[in-house]
Amino acid sequence: MKREKSCGAIVFRDAKDKQLPELLLVKHRCGGHWSFPKGHVEVGENEIQTAVREVKEETGLDITFLEGFRERVEYAPKPGVMKEVVYFLARAKHDRVVMQEKEIAQTMWVDIEQAERVVTFDNHKNLIRKAKAHMHW
Repeated sequence: MKREKSCGAIVFRDAKDKQLPELLLVKHRCGGHWSFPKGHVEVGENEIQTAVREVKEETGLDITFLEGFRERVEYAPKPGVMKEVVYFLARAKHDRVVMQEKEIAQTMWVDIEQAERVVTFDNHKNLIRKAKAHMHW
């Protein structure tokens, strides 16, 4: 079985007129699913470096990580391949998204309650619940 590894982040911003924070969701061109920015680990990178680079490449955002949040998701994207994705929780330093059109079809900021209904996969819904618990939202 071939193994792949990616890293990314659940990126949030403090909403200006709401009590709940907003999460940045990305719609991937490949597969058309809503989730979070992520990508493959490159040679010589650690997980944090990969997450910073991938968020920047896919969204143009600079981020700051919240300590103590590191969650893993595993799934089989195709027969004979097992993929591990490590997600961190990160605050956006600004909210001007510049989408990487080659990989990302659409982005949106959505409050954390609505985000759980928008993301495509159950493992991402579970990640949002864990992020909410970590931040006491």
